[in-house]
Amino acid sequence: MRFAGFPSEALQFLRQLEKNNNREWFLAHKLAYETKVKAPMIELLRALQPELKRFAPEIVYDPARSIFRIYRDIRFSTDKSPYKTHVAAYLSPSVSSRVDRAGLYLHLEPARLLIAGGLYRPPSPALRAVRHYIVEHDGSIRRILAAKELVKLFGTLGGDELLRAPKGFAPDHPAADLLRHKDFIVDVERPARIAQSAELFPMVVEHFRAMMPLVRFLNEALSTIPAKFSDEE
Repeated sequence: MRFAGFPSEALQFLRQLEKNNNREWFLAHKLAYETKVKAPMIELLRALQPELKRFAPEIVYDPARSIFRIYRDIRFSTDKSPYKTHVAAYLSPSVSSRVDRAGLYLHLEPARLLIAGGLYRPPSPALRAVRHYIVEHDGSIRRILAAKELVKLFGTLGGDELLRAPKGFAPDHPAADLLRHKDFIVDVERPARIAQSAELFPMVVEHFRAMMPLVRFLNEALSTIPAKFSDEE
């Protein structure tokens, strides 16, 4: 099964939501969200399943739960807009969209399509685990990051970085350039219009395939948390 693209109404809905981000408008147009935005995303995830199983068999497939809720958590935010103006999904070796494992991310908003993967804003135990794993497997992750397809599609490792090596590591540590990272992600932006075409499906497959070695490396690092860091949590 191939995915032909999101309907034009998907981007229309998201553009209108940007201008009418309130409960009354959303409730009046909720059917459009369910049928023109959420349902096509579920269809895309289902279409991806057999493709990704070939190179990412560890990914757990539950399309409905992999999609992030459209409702924003505004409890601690100065922005009280109740709804997100994008649709996004996260695929990982976890059973929900909660980002507790490295995974594959797809995001559509009116102005752009974002394809990304890796580990974003990991909690302290996870960050420590990844950093120590990098020290032990520096050569492996450098080979992954230097892979021709990954570099062609994404460039270099992204995410926030410290100005110097983190506490506990020498400033001149051989892996200091990687240890400074607070996120371990690769990402690329494309015009949102691509999401409305048949071009989207093979593009997502290609990008997800290229990032899976990095995702797998990070999840191997996270698997060390119980053994090494359980006493610190």
